[in-house]
Amino acid sequence: MRTRVRAGESSAFAELFDAYARAVYNHAFRLTADWSTAEDVMAATFMEAWRLRDRVDPEGGSLRPWLLGIATNTARNQYRSNRRYRTAAGAAAAAELSVPDHADEVADRIDDRRRLAAALTALATLRRPEREVVALCLGEGLDYEAAAEALGIPVGTVASRLSRARRKLRALAAEEPEKAGGNREGGRTGRQVRGDHTHVVRPAQGGNR
Repeated sequence: MRTRVRAGESSAFAELFDAYARAVYNHAFRLTADWSTAEDVMAATFMEAWRLRDRVDPEGGSLRPWLLGIATNTARNQYRSNRRYRTAAGAAAAAELSVPDHADEVADRIDDRRRLAAALTALATLRRPEREVVALCLGEGLDYEAAAEALGIPVGTVASRLSRARRKLRALAAEEPEKAGGNREGGRTGRQVRGDHTHVVRPAQGGNR
């Protein structure tokens, strides 16, 4: 695949898109908190991958870390300030939770919305470098080496950023039961954010748009 991508074979890029578009799209959403922006980031990622195809190392494994690295840089240009990300994340989380709880709504779909809202709220508490590492390691399941490759930083930096992010997320999770205790009448708010938030930072959308 790497040799074909380097050679600019259109069929290779079609296969690359089919294999990784969903991962790029979900990763972009975690970094932008906006589905529409995530679509733009995904499209720009594959355009940039085509432009940078001659930089692909002919030796190596999956091209997913390379694509996710391009997506991270593209998303970074969209949200350079934490304030803008927090605003978008808050709006997206509120939108997910504003869907009426109809009796015929599938229960797991409602739970998915709650988990997504909790994930966005959790990600918004992190600094951008920490959020990027969390999105790669916990969201996309990359190991430290692959995340370091994607971000162009040392493995040790990945480890330290992820460690800081985990501490913040654990602290946030520890605060939530107290908040839930004072909000028991509403019922749902406590369940949205209980537990380790790192477990809900998973692929957020079922398919490509």
